[in-house]
Amino acid sequence: MTLWSDTSNSIGARSIGTRGVTLLAEKNVLSDFRPSDHNHQACIHHALDTANAVCRERGLRLTPLRRRVLELVWQQHMPVGAYDLLDALRGDGRRADPPTVYRALEFLLENGFVHRIESLNAYVGCGEPAHAHSGQFLICGSCNRVAELEDAAILQLIREKADDLGFRVSQQTIELTGLCGECRAQA
Repeated sequence: MTLWSDTSNSIGARSIGTRGVTLLAEKNVLSDFRPSDHNHQACIHHALDTANAVCRERGLRLTPLRRRVLELVWQQHMPVGAYDLLDALRGDGRRADPPTVYRALEFLLENGFVHRIESLNAYVGCGEPAHAHSGQFLICGSCNRVAELEDAAILQLIREKADDLGFRVSQQTIELTGLCGECRAQA
């Protein structure tokens, strides 16, 4: 399993056990803010390899269209809308209609390969699709990049507060908007 870490001012795949990745894992970071100059191809390759492995393990079919939609979602590390995906597919010369894109996104959502950022009506790649989880998303209001957290303490606190009010949580997604470190440094 790999996570992303910033161990020398550049981000790339590292195996668990290296200092940077261990620190990210301890902080419950599933995907962090990628600098604008990092290697997107490595991220895309990792996401597609992981999706292929997860689909094989679960007996699912990652069709060429689903794979291409996942690839497009991962290309920029920023939320992407369904109609932007549709335009990109048409730019590839594919015949695609909105229902086609939405069906592919539904498959990717149901199987944990992407998350929907509700406040933006857009999608981002999941940093850890091998296991089900509720995401906590940090959304940079300047560059639109997104980091994904999974912190059990946050989830538990919300469940406890909801229980105190007699409310049963069925789905939980937390979206926080602010500025990433790179944008804060430029401000």
